[in-house]
Amino acid sequence: MSINHLLEDFGPATKVEAIIPEISEEVVEEQRLISFEKGYSAGWEDAVTAKDKETTNISATLASSLEDLNFTYQEAQSQLVESLDPMFKVLTSAVLPDAMSATFGHHIVDQMNDMARGQTNQPMDIVVSPGEGNAVRALLPEGFAVPVKVTESADLSLGQAYLRVGQSEREINSSGLIESINDSIDAFTYHVREDSHNG
Repeated sequence: MSINHLLEDFGPATKVEAIIPEISEEVVEEQRLISFEKGYSAGWEDAVTAKDKETTNISATLASSLEDLNFTYQEAQSQLVESLDPMFKVLTSAVLPDAMSATFGHHIVDQMNDMARGQTNQPMDIVVSPGEGNAVRALLPEGFAVPVKVTESADLSLGQAYLRVGQSEREINSSGLIESINDSIDAFTYHVREDSHNG
């Protein structure tokens, strides 16, 4: 006896046509608009993201370039100061003192003439360091209407002088001026070096 009657038959059966739901043109157009909007939004977001990335890259590149430029400037400034430092040292230790020494007497006479302009017929006193009196006397013009007294004082160092015309007094201190210039140059080079070390 056969068992065919117990098994289900999967053989060709009657064809059933698939039911395709009918979609209206409006629904299709609405779906197209929704798809377009989604695509447009996605494209816009991609464009904004790309622009943000580009801006970030440009900013980073600019910052890096400015940092390199700043470093190059500081490096150049540091090298310039390092190369000028020996010249400044020679200037303040040799050239300026010699120039001040050579013109010290002339500077005293110029200051005395300036002080005497407003105070005619007033006694004039010049006090200089030991050994400078003769050089100053030699520079004074002959036949001053008012006597000029030149004295030397051990209290004064080379390049110092006190001038008095009547009640006016002035101090000339070439050594102090040179020392002040030297201190200013040292402070400048110190600050430039510190700035270059600190960035």
